[in-house]
Amino acid sequence: AVVSTQSTGKEYCIADLSRYESKQIALRWRMEREVKGGKGQFECGNKHCSEREDLTSWEVNFGYREGEVKKNALVKLRLCPECSVKLNLIKKVKKVKKKKKEKEEKKKKKKRKERRASSENHDTPGSSGEPGPSGDCGEVSVWKGPAPETLVKSSEEEMNEFLNDLFL
Repeated sequence: AVVSTQSTGKEYCIADLSRYESKQIALRWRMEREVKGGKGQFECGNKHCSEREDLTSWEVNFGYREGEVKKNALVKLRLCPECSVKLNLIKKVKKVKKKKKEKEEKKKKKKRKERRASSENHDTPGSSGEPGPSGDCGEVSVWKGPAPETLVKSSEEEMNEFLNDLFL
């Protein structure tokens, strides 16, 4: 029984989210009475909350010292919805910044497309001899008329041509 409580004590942790606004979140291992009472596993893992309904599991990196040795462990943290918002406040702020950057990039892409469209209206891809948007040179002229006829040579003619080129 002692072994099972020690292993369970290191699987879940308790968090102090009272300073979450200043991006300071403290984690600690559960004490024996908390393990037996279910705090952090069946009850919200926030030190100042005792909610038992609608808990979400989070896997967090827990850096700690054991003697002189610095260690890291991935531990589970069970939180109610209100405390989950506090835990993820920093990530949401980062997501908002990412969304702003994404919007700016979309605007730049639209401007590029508009520039390309206006330049394509002035110059047709086949007229200047430069590749068009699809990369083929003169694609428009290829499809306008009938297919050009190619001469079909017999194998005997091809062999004679090859030998003439070889000996000359």
